[in-house]
Amino acid sequence: MAVHEVLVLNANYEPLNVTSLRRAMSLVLLGKADVIHQRSRPVRTARGAFDAPSILVMRYHVRRPMPQLRLSRHSILARDDYTCQYCGTRGRDLTIDHIVPRWVGGPDSWENLVACCRKCNLKKGDKTPQQAGMRLARTPRRPHYVPYLSLPLYLKAQHNEEWRYYLPQFKEFSRLSVN
Repeated sequence: MAVHEVLVLNANYEPLNVTSLRRAMSLVLLGKADVIHQRSRPVRTARGAFDAPSILVMRYHVRRPMPQLRLSRHSILARDDYTCQYCGTRGRDLTIDHIVPRWVGGPDSWENLVACCRKCNLKKGDKTPQQAGMRLARTPRRPHYVPYLSLPLYLKAQHNEEWRYYLPQFKEFSRLSVN
């Protein structure tokens, strides 16, 4: 997580969002939120140093519709932990591969899209993994949870030890949360 990001919880301690330090300080100063956890290091400004919040809780309940898990490039990459599902290469320079190519009728779905490095994507081309002699590391599935935060943001937030207590835990991402 970036140094100046703050986890915002609803009044019932359900994760609402991750916001900037500036926005978080506005919420506190306007009396809309309370600080429940501060960073270990103060933030230094021209006017001196002050304790920066790490986690806020809203003073009132914010009503919002139940968020939906959207199929997007970022969600597929996050689900696959930024790892090529054919060779295991990790990194940010990945593409999205259709397991069953579109020209054969392969849909844009959670079960047909995987993270893939450029080398493997070129090798596979417009074939199925079986035709190209390649194997998937694991079968792609739609994540089975109701997100409070977007999937990439949720997985990124799992790396902040202070925040983990307030985030819902899902078995399918437990391997990713310990780093």
